[in-house]
Amino acid sequence: MRLWGALSVLGLVFAALSFGVDQTFKWWMLHVFDIEARQPVVLLPVFDLVLAWNQGVSYGWLSGGASQGLLITMALAISAGMWIWLAKVSRPVTAAGIGFILGGALANAFDRAVYGAVADFFSFHVGNFNWYIFNLADVAIVAGVGLLVYESFTEGRGS
Repeated sequence: MRLWGALSVLGLVFAALSFGVDQTFKWWMLHVFDIEARQPVVLLPVFDLVLAWNQGVSYGWLSGGASQGLLITMALAISAGMWIWLAKVSRPVTAAGIGFILGGALANAFDRAVYGAVADFFSFHVGNFNWYIFNLADVAIVAGVGLLVYESFTEGRGS
């Protein structure tokens, strides 16, 4: 089993950037901007900054029954699998996608370890419809998945 490959550095760079940007933004929102005292901050008629602590996973799933330790363990196990996959990839888009997912997943796992929940800030809404509140780590994960889906459609086509 290989743990390092030709594009591991590229994936690691994307993971580190995703993790660092997310954690810096969260630190600033919580400790400098003090979102908890100021919320909601209306930026657009359909977009607010708020603070929501998510004790579950995506969309609040598993928020009642799973312990934070279990969710951290799951994130680390999935990240290990992603790292092994990263060691085998041969296309930069795949490495970048995996890096984004790794950085986002580890950033949210870090929140769970430090705060006992994941800090989410971005709230989109239209009328009575509210989209799920999310953070930059979630954006990185979705961007990574998007790159992997794109890669799956272009693989073998020389692009």
